[in-house]
This record gives sequence, structure tokens and C-alpha cells, in this order.
Amino acid sequence: MYRAACAACHGFDGRGQPRAIVGFDTPLPDFTDCAFTTAEPDADWIAIVHQGGPARAFDRRMPAFGEALTEEQIRQTIGYVRTLCGDRRWPRGELNLPRPLVTEKAFPENETVISTTVSGGSAAVFENELLYEQRLGARAQFEVAVPVAVQKDEMGAWQRGLGDAAFAFKQVLFHSLDSGAIVSAAAEVVFPTGKETHGLGTGTTVFEPFVAIGKVLPSDGFVQFQGGFEIPWNRDELESEAFWRTAVGKSFFESRFGRSWTPMLEIVGAKALEGDERAQWDLIPQLQITLSRRQHIVINAGVRVPLTNRGEQSTQLLTYFLWDWFDGGLFDGWR
Repeated sequence: MYRAACAACHGFDGRGQPRAIVGFDTPLPDFTDCAFTTAEPDADWIAIVHQGGPARAFDRRMPAFGEALTEEQIRQTIGYVRTLCGDRRWPRGELNLPRPLVTEKAFPENETVISTTVSGGSAAVFENELLYEQRLGARAQFEVAVPVAVQKDEMGAWQRGLGDAAFAFKQVLFHSLDSGAIVSAAAEVVFPTGKETHGLGTGTTVFEPFVAIGKVLPSDGFVQFQGGFEIPWNRDELESEAFWRTAVGKSFFESRFGRSWTPMLEIVGAKALEGDERAQWDLIPQLQITLSRRQHIVINAGVRVPLTNRGEQSTQLLTYFLWDWFDGGLFDGWR
């Protein structure tokens, strides 16, 4: 089926035919490139093969095979294309689950995220963070987070400036498409770049090791978990803390291949390792929506509701804007 339907453009070896044969300049993908072949789930491949390139805002020269091939034939052909990547270290796109607002994902990414947290109470706080994530080979990723905060203190004066910047490295330890599971370990270092006197930083370096787990559930459901520790370099200024986060959700799709809507519920907990303080629990209902036809521009919004220490903690509004730049430019893939 691949030879009959695909090889004329994509080549018998999957590397793409030269321009002299296909007669157009549009670059053809290399199916032997594991970074390309493994990044997206089968659902995206099926959409493009079934409805043609425009289904995901790609070139119209990719024809639609929905009437020429049955659903099973399309799946079998995609299954063959997947085998052209011979390196099994690369996790499959099915394990790239929707991103929660707080819980860290296990899947390595190529994306940029701009997030905002708005806190009320006696001192209004607007925390913005620019997060850049870069995949390194099959299983690794590094990320850089730069926060900028604007807050109003109890005297009514506004303070603004850089918060504590962070650098992290993540490594996939295990992944299995058959079991629908992925496990990663990571380490993050938060540097005291914010002004502690203005309430924009902790004043000490913080080391944060953690593990992240993702599990695919039936009917487009999923569960994700993150657990770890925050260990300050100077323990006289900040206490060590254990944290745990769980996100459960399910995706719904418009007209099967259209925009996805993913409601999620996160349960977030943390407890100081010294002293007898109770654990802090928060609940975060949220909704993630893909905006672009290519599904690479995503927004999410939710509310963080404290379940304990309500007198000391205020409800927060959390949002993010996500750009998966591996799939195209910021203004690509919309129509």
C-alpha cells in the first residue's frame, strides 16, 4: 500500500523524491528521521492521510486518501512508515499528553510557554513566566524559565522586576507504547536572581529533583503525576519541601480531526520537611484548547483553589499560551 499510494512522492526508502521527479519545490519529509516520525500521534497522521495536507494546514499537494483507502489500510500504511525510524529510543507522540498548568510532563518537548498567575488578597500579584524547552536527541530535554513579577504590597506601592530564574534538565527513563506509559527524571536549579527585598525572590539557590509519569487511559483519557523535593542551598532562609502533583483529563475533538478541548483536574500538594506544619493542598480545575489547525498553538486557563490554610492562601487565576515550534512558526498552520 505504501508503494502504491505514497512512494511516488515520498520515495521507496521514505526519504522523499527529488524535485526533478515530483515536479514541485515543496520540501518532502524524511520518514527515516526519527525526530520527525515519532513526534506526533497516529491521530495527526490519520487526519492528514484521510483528508489531505490542508487538514493540518500543510501543503495541498498532499492528497486525501479517505475515499481510496479504508481506515484499516490507512492505519497499516502509517504503521509501516513508523518502522522507517529504526531507533526505538524515541518515545512516540501518543505519550505526549496535554500539558497541565502545574504538573510537569514526562515527554521531552520543543516548545515555548508564556504563563501568567494572578493572585488577589491584600497584595495583588501578577506573575509572568517565559519558559523555553529544547529537546536533546531521543530522550533528553533542557529548559530555561525566566519569571517577571508585578505586585502591589500592603502599603499600595507597586513592585516589579525579575524573579528567580531556573534551568532544568529532563531524561526519559522508560517509555512503552504498548502500556501507554512514560517515566522521566529531572533536576531543576532555581537561581536567586529576583530581589528578595521586593518580594520577588527567595534569596537562595534551590535544587529541585523530581520524577514525572504519564499514563494513557482509554477513550482519550490520561493521568499524569509529578513528585519531588525543593531543597534550598541556605536552609536558614528557606525550608526544604516535598511536593506531589496529579492531573487527570480527557480530550474531546471537533468533527474528529478538528480542535481539541481538554478539561483537566489537578490536585497539588506540598509539605515542609521540617516542623509539624500540615500539608498544603490545592485543587486546579482547568480547560486546555488548541487554537491552530495544526494543533501547535494551545491555551489553557484554570483556577487554583486552596483546600487548606484558606485564611493564608488566596485563590489564583492561572493561564498559559503554548507554542509547539517544532510543528511550525507562530503564524503558520492556522488555515
